Amino acid sequence: MATFGIVVFPGTWSDRDSFNAVHDQLGQDARFIWHKEHDLQGVDCVVLPGGFSYGDHLRCGAVAALSPVMADVIAFAARGGLVIGICNGFQVLCEAHLLPGALMRNASLEFRCQPTLLRVENADTPFSNECSDRPLLRVPVSHGEGNYYADPDTLARLEETGRVVFRYVDSAGLPTPDGNPNGSINNIAGIVNDEGNVLGMMPHPERACEDLMGSTDGLTIFRSIVASAERVLTA
Repeated sequence: MATFGIVVFPGTWSDRDSFNAVHDQLGQDARFIWHKEHDLQGVDCVVLPGGFSYGDHLRCGAVAALSPVMADVIAFAARGGLVIGICNGFQVLCEAHLLPGALMRNASLEFRCQPTLLRVENADTPFSNECSDRPLLRVPVSHGEGNYYADPDTLARLEETGRVVFRYVDSAGLPTPDGNPNGSINNIAGIVNDEGNVLGMMPHPERACEDLMGSTDGLTIFRSIVASAERVLTA
C-alpha cells in the first residue's frame, strides 16, 4: 500500500477529489497536509492538487510556492520522492523551480472546463508506467491559465529527453490546435523533471476516476504511482 500526502493551501478545492481517487477508488492510504506544516508524515507521494491557492495573488501558484510546506516538498523531491502537481499544483511546481517553464493565460483568454484527450508520450515514468496499453487518456481540464510555455532551449531538452509525458491531441490522436484547449506550446499537457520523480500536469486525473464522471482513465496515472511506490517499498 502506498501513502499519499495531499497538500492543502487556502483556496485549494481538488484535495477531496484527490483523496477520493487514491483512497476511496484505489484503497490506498491518504492524508491531508496543511500548508503551514513541516511534516510530510512519511508519505510515498506528495500531491499538490488543483484550486486557486492564496486566491492566485501575484501569479497562479506564486504565493503557495513560498509556503512553509514547500521547503519540505522541495527537500522530499531532492531525495527522489514522488511529487505530482495537478493544475494549480503544476503552477506551484513551476513557481518553486521544481519544473521548468511557466503557465500563462489560455490563448482564448477564457476559462476552459472540458474533456480532453491526452496522448501518452512516455510510459516509462513513475506516473505513466501503467499506461502502455492505453496510449490515449480522456481527462478533463479546468483552468484559465494552463498555457504552458518554455524557452526554445528548454523546450528542446524536454522533447529530446522524453520529459513530455502527456500531450493534448484530437480524436485522431494528433497534436492539432483543435485538440489543444489552452494554446500550450507543442500541445504539452504534462512534464517531468530531469530525474523523473516530479510530474506537473494541467488536466485533472482525479476527476476521471469514476464511470459517473465519464472516464476512469485518470486512475491509470494513480495506479502508476502506486506501482512505483510499491516497487520502492519492496526493493
